[in-house]
Amino acid sequence: MIRNMRLGLIALGILGGAWLATSHVLPGLSPVGPAQAQDSAADTVVVTPFTLGDPDAPIKISEYASFTCGHCGHFHEEVFKKLKADYIDTGKVYFTYQEVYWDPYAIWAGLLARCGGEMRFFGIVSMLYEKQGEWIDAKDPGKTAENLRKIGRTAGLGADEMEQCLSDAALATALRDRSDKVSARDGITGTPSLMIDGELYKNMPYRKLKQILDDKLKG
Repeated sequence: MIRNMRLGLIALGILGGAWLATSHVLPGLSPVGPAQAQDSAADTVVVTPFTLGDPDAPIKISEYASFTCGHCGHFHEEVFKKLKADYIDTGKVYFTYQEVYWDPYAIWAGLLARCGGEMRFFGIVSMLYEKQGEWIDAKDPGKTAENLRKIGRTAGLGADEMEQCLSDAALATALRDRSDKVSARDGITGTPSLMIDGELYKNMPYRKLKQILDDKLKG
């Protein structure tokens, strides 16, 4: 997903230019916009990425991805699951998931994923990508919000717990700000992107990724 097409599956007319003026929290919750979130000390919120695998693994990979990116959904299904089975779970790769937020729907999904904490994060992430075509409604933010709540309920999140997470405007702003900072720092202009041992790669099929990893392990 190229950054100038950053809304991916979401219509530009609905969300594009309104990004910075749009409430980060879901419809049905108390709206708190970016300026208000900053006033509530959002800069004190520390956002850290979630990881998988052995920190001492010989290869380090970071994936930069957006929940509303169709190519990221395809990557999750066709590449990530094989990467996890062949390299992460076998101790060869230490994986970091770097969240990229270029639109409000992605922010909402990120709040939901993080609501599950470390134990549930990657499970909810998987559901968000697998059901991407079902929960994103380009014409109806309210419908999208309810679809996300359904995913949360399926993941075992309680109603009160979920609503508290989805109304966390300070975290929403912190997620957006970290995404902007990390994307600028690492040169991320499209998703999904991969940083493999400090070298940036664009989206690729699993066979190409496997060749890169196998060459590194041989060396």
